[in-house]
Amino acid sequence: MLNRPQDHRPVNDELADEGIRFLGRLLGNVLHAQEGGQAFDLVERIRKASLEFHDSHNESAYSALQDIISDLPETQMLQALRAFSYYLHLLNIAEDEAQLQSQRAHRDTNILRDHLDKAEETLQGPYGLANFFRRCLVSPVLTAHPTEIRRQSTMRAEFSVARLLDDRVKAIATGSPTEEIDADIAREIEILWQTHLLRRSKLSVRDEIRNGLNYFNHTFFDVIPKLHGIVETKLEAATGDRSLQEFLRVGSWIGGDRDGNPFVEADVLRDAFRLQAGFAIRHYLDELHKLGSELSMSTRVVPVSAEIEALSAESPDESPHRQDEPYRRVIVGLYARLSATLRDIVPGVTLPREAPDAAPYAGPEEFLADLDLIDASLRANQARATAEGRLLSLRRKIQSFGLHLSTVDLRQNSAVHETTIAELIRAVDPDTDYLALDEDGRVELLLKELGSKRNLVRAYHRYSDETCKELDVFHAARDTRARFGPKSIMMSIISNCQSVSDMLELLVLLEETGLAPSEGNAGLQVVPLFETIEDLRNGSDIMAKMLDIPAYRKVLEAQNMTQEVMLGYSDSNKDGGYVTSNWELYKAERNLVALFREKGCALRLFHGRGGSVGRGGGHVRDAILSQPEGAVDGQIRLTEQGEVISSRYSHREIGFTHLETIVAATIDASLFNKDDKIRPEDEAILDTLSQTAFDTYRGLVFETEGFEDFFWSSTIINEVASLNIGSRPASRSKTRSIASLRAIPWVFSWAQCRIMLPGWFGFGTAVTNWLDEGGDAQTLQRLYADWPFFRTLVSKIETIMGKSDMAIAAHYAELVEDEALRERIFSRIEAEWQRSRDCVELITGRSLGAASDSAARPEHRRRTPYLDPLNHMQVALLRKLRSGEDSEKVHRGLLLSINGVASGLRNTG
Repeated sequence: MLNRPQDHRPVNDELADEGIRFLGRLLGNVLHAQEGGQAFDLVERIRKASLEFHDSHNESAYSALQDIISDLPETQMLQALRAFSYYLHLLNIAEDEAQLQSQRAHRDTNILRDHLDKAEETLQGPYGLANFFRRCLVSPVLTAHPTEIRRQSTMRAEFSVARLLDDRVKAIATGSPTEEIDADIAREIEILWQTHLLRRSKLSVRDEIRNGLNYFNHTFFDVIPKLHGIVETKLEAATGDRSLQEFLRVGSWIGGDRDGNPFVEADVLRDAFRLQAGFAIRHYLDELHKLGSELSMSTRVVPVSAEIEALSAESPDESPHRQDEPYRRVIVGLYARLSATLRDIVPGVTLPREAPDAAPYAGPEEFLADLDLIDASLRANQARATAEGRLLSLRRKIQSFGLHLSTVDLRQNSAVHETTIAELIRAVDPDTDYLALDEDGRVELLLKELGSKRNLVRAYHRYSDETCKELDVFHAARDTRARFGPKSIMMSIISNCQSVSDMLELLVLLEETGLAPSEGNAGLQVVPLFETIEDLRNGSDIMAKMLDIPAYRKVLEAQNMTQEVMLGYSDSNKDGGYVTSNWELYKAERNLVALFREKGCALRLFHGRGGSVGRGGGHVRDAILSQPEGAVDGQIRLTEQGEVISSRYSHREIGFTHLETIVAATIDASLFNKDDKIRPEDEAILDTLSQTAFDTYRGLVFETEGFEDFFWSSTIINEVASLNIGSRPASRSKTRSIASLRAIPWVFSWAQCRIMLPGWFGFGTAVTNWLDEGGDAQTLQRLYADWPFFRTLVSKIETIMGKSDMAIAAHYAELVEDEALRERIFSRIEAEWQRSRDCVELITGRSLGAASDSAARPEHRRRTPYLDPLNHMQVALLRKLRSGEDSEKVHRGLLLSINGVASGLRNTG
């Protein structure tokens, strides 16, 4: 087995401690200067009292802490909340810097190259490797419903602190003075203190689009061409072929995800591409300007190609100083055309620099063709090194990002597709009630429509607003693809896909709106999203029926016989609990792999993972390598959600390592991961554990009378809806139903009260019952040692339990006014937590306190004195709010505490 790259290196704890002492001291100075010594002393009193309770769990210590907090005037409470929150923000920066330094110190610079060498050997030569990359696709997909709750203003200042702290570490290493850097950091922390942490209004979808664009400057523009270049260089050296296709593609749901978000409409989708294209073209214009400064070659010294001579002659550049500098003249012409393209896409835009009038580019291919002419001329005239500098980087960027920047997926709930189809059919055939048909009747009708030449959409019919909105989005997608190319929008995802008719409904809508495959056009791919436990179990049966439909096989023929299937980690977890969700996902993948091999089709899995363990989060390398054999096979898409987007893509070096890890792990899982042969008796163990865990979880969450009341009273779920963390409503319907609640606020709320229930509940009872019925611990220990899936499952439970704190959770439970209800439910949660902890320790052979990500880690020791007080103050504020103290400052304090706890825990959504 090839040595596998790590996507999470241990933090250099000494450096992290030094960094947070330094930043904490500066924050203390700012607090003292801005708010006075009394505020500084108050923060210290709360911190020490909280630590005493944490160490002793003594009720008298808790009472002393409450005496301090409960008597605080609202203004002082806000000062303390802001201080603790900002400390945790700065602590994250210090730890990220320490991790970056560890990464630099230990980094094997040949991680991807080593994997390419091994892959070449496995695939019997460079041409086998080239064939692998012809079908390879690795696609991280940014989503727009984050628990990343920082404002852009605070993020800007924090990014500056991070950059300056890195400069400071480098200066210390070289013996250079740091006084100026220290002063700059202190200035940024002062700005942070005087900046409001909270948004005054809810984010719009357009705000989310703009937020996502920042990560292209931070990471994607530099890193993706670099990784592309490593593979291209390898293949060119071995085969002489430089025509490597784009294999690492950034995707996005921002602006195209309509599932439960009423604010994503056709205009928003159009705006998404105006914003994205404008961002990409501005970057290209800047690169062109720099390239023009570099390419000063004179025809008095070196010749150029006939093509460059022709382009130079057509250039609008009239400067007499550049008459013998054809490359510069060509670039003036390219700059003019690209500027015209920007004006065409974003009317009224202010250009970065003045440019002559010119014809806009019809698409990125035309722009790239002009750059290729420059490249060919340079290489033909002894300037290969120059061609492989900024020009090569720009050409790779065009290949990777085009004019559209990122591929945006469409997503909508199957119920919306269903009602849209029903209305369209009713308009042309009033006697047909589509919604009254059974599944066979729906499939028969839909297949008839697919084979019909009639237009189902009537131009002058008056449809409902909802149907018009859906059709408008598809029409906007059609126009977008016509302007920006087929890579701009490639997938249409069906949330809550439960039947063949759900897939055919979307296919009919695509056909009616010009988005279905046609001659020479692959169209949009219909992607089912299997989310609940039942859906995961039925997914392979649904796909088997789809693959047997001749009309659908023709669709796949236009799409290289490749079908994407998305799997939902979040909703399956909320539906069936952590153990069952993971086991059913594993079995669903394995069943789909077997089915697609039998049917002669390629399968690409899209993993809908979140940042938290309860939503599929964790180390990406482990997640990829724990897939069943055949589940990756050179292609993988996965969502990047919540605060992990910021932690992975805000820094170029960290972003490079993360993306390199995904690519390397994809190679590893596709070619080398052939040892995942579990025995039937091992599967039977997981089946038993899963069923018990499922019954235990469902028994609490969906079958215990009063559980919904307990959840809504003991967590901050009500208040999460008030925090301006995204454009999407917290629930799919206006009820208190757990079933209709979105997975993000569900997980986020349990994290805030430190129970972390979605990440472990049911595991303890499952293992305990299995042992009581004759199972032995050695078997589970063997599975943990030998089976990547089971090891990852247990390790994630270990991780999330290390972030929980049942002593703090108990005080959230006290918010439940019904004492009997509180005791009945919280005692079950506590007992299951202890059972789960005991079982984790039994299987891993170490105490939870020694786990790699547990409370004994120095990073948790650093966080505890500043995280716990936020929880205690949050409980106090919830009491005030629910007792009728509904002031603006109480609301603001509560939202500050939510912000701070999320920052302190990290990976909570």
